[in-house]
Amino acid sequence: MIYPRNIFPALRAHLATRQVTVLTGMRRTGKTTLVKQLMGGSEIHQKTYFDLERLDNRVLFSEKNYETIVLALKQQGIDFREKILLAIDEIQLVPNLPSVVKYLYDTYDIKFLLTGSNSYYLKNQFNESLAGRKKIFEIYPLAFNEFLLFKEVSFSPSGHFTTTPFIASEYERLKPFYEEYINYGGFPEVVLTPAVQDKKDMILDIVNSYINLDIASVSDFRASIEIYKLITLLAVRIGTKLDISKLSIATAMPRTTVENYLELLEQSYLIRTIPVTANSPDREIVKARKIYFLDNGIASVSAELSSGSKFENAVFNQLLHFGNVSYYQLKTGREIDFILDKKTAFEVKETGAESDLKNVKHLAKNLSIAACFVIGRHPSQQFGGFIWGGFIQ
Repeated sequence: MIYPRNIFPALRAHLATRQVTVLTGMRRTGKTTLVKQLMGGSEIHQKTYFDLERLDNRVLFSEKNYETIVLALKQQGIDFREKILLAIDEIQLVPNLPSVVKYLYDTYDIKFLLTGSNSYYLKNQFNESLAGRKKIFEIYPLAFNEFLLFKEVSFSPSGHFTTTPFIASEYERLKPFYEEYINYGGFPEVVLTPAVQDKKDMILDIVNSYINLDIASVSDFRASIEIYKLITLLAVRIGTKLDISKLSIATAMPRTTVENYLELLEQSYLIRTIPVTANSPDREIVKARKIYFLDNGIASVSAELSSGSKFENAVFNQLLHFGNVSYYQLKTGREIDFILDKKTAFEVKETGAESDLKNVKHLAKNLSIAACFVIGRHPSQQFGGFIWGGFIQ
């Protein structure tokens, strides 16, 4: 069964362009499946797929003489006199691949589909070599509407989620699926696995693969251990401002090392930090960023999380598909959990009350934001401005 992804129409449209199409995102978010869907729907007659996790393919694309690569591909039956669709998976495993792609792109009529699990590599290696020749698409774990599609559960929101009316029967129908999304996240194979223990085992395997493959490829063994320790500390800090000094003390690592590891974790799609929204751009730069995980399942297996932290992290992952997410906080500590595109304010409460909406409206006046909402997990009260989290899709 092939399940559609929200990003697929944009990928399909870009398939018709000359530019290199690059899919990046954390391992096992569905990049390879999307590439094979694109290949299946392409009208290009010659289609070839290479997985660089296979040693023979890595040896092929590591050749110093690029015409030797061409010769090897010809021996595999590829005719370079005609257009070619060439898909290459896990490109970060061959360090000189950007140069190979540039040479082949400039010399032959090839449409490239590339995937990589580490945007740190892509941004530092690919940008220079393929400037103007590529477009990067970021692939995340499933959004909640995609989650429902994978579960073969129908739901068609009537407009933007801020205008979706609360319908009690729909809440009851979708509630168990939303609870599963909060607890186990959106990795496709996890979503499709029915047994709870199997889900947990699979998430742990994803984390281990991330540490042993993606992190190990850009760091040494000791760094992998230190980064794993940092991940567990970050999980219990979901929704809080990053305090580099405290993290440095807790991990017994220099401040600069912690900062470098945080950048690596963010560039490889494990975490995301969000800035503060302020009336002064200077304050937005200097204020501490808040930390979230890009998948609830990974956050849950990394530390013992409170129910509220899991819910807030899930809401963050839902909102990031709708625009730029930030937060707002006064010196007194009063804050607005999320600001979307500097236009809409959201307070996240497991059991929201009308008083929560009044508070967020009061704070939002400082930013001249009129659109304010409370996002709740348990709709015990109904009031204007309340959004059930499961309707954010």
